[in-house]
Amino acid sequence: MNEYQIVSLISLLGFLILVTGAFRAHRVNVKKGFYMAAAWVGIFAIVVLFIDLVR
Repeated sequence: MNEYQIVSLISLLGFLILVTGAFRAHRVNVKKGFYMAAAWVGIFAIVVLFIDLVR
């Protein structure tokens, strides 16, 4: 693991902490959070598949 990967992991951990704090501030429960995360994963998957089909 080089120094750039360590910086990337630290920044990803910081982003996760920010997202968790935002969810708690808006009082989003775990079930709704997982539902929203699944929706975003689905949206990105559809976009990636569409781009792959266009190529």
